[in-house]
Amino acid sequence: MFRRTFWFTTGVAAGVWATTKVNRKLRQLTPESLAAQAANKAIEAGHRLKDRALDFALDVRAGMAQREAELGDALGTNAPVDPLPAPRRHAAIENRSNPKYVETTTHSHNRNEDH
Repeated sequence: MFRRTFWFTTGVAAGVWATTKVNRKLRQLTPESLAAQAANKAIEAGHRLKDRALDFALDVRAGMAQREAELGDALGTNAPVDPLPAPRRHAAIENRSNPKYVETTTHSHNRNEDH
């Protein structure tokens, strides 16, 4: 008697387990579930791609900065430059010795003035 009850209960439990597994798999294969799974995978792939692109951009930027420094050292443009003394700087900006130079101070620099 106990033997029959044991096997009956085992069969019922196996049937319930199998039915649950099949129903769960069928729910996973519905069009809505498949669409949701595909959307989730696409979002994950997009995040991975974005992270890789960001890493690539940062690597390129670091490489560019390093190469610019190398080129600056090779060309000597990274050396500190002494500013020109005040009279030379003024002469370099406004070449007053040039006969074409005409000093015009009639222009008003007021931006609120009507034109």
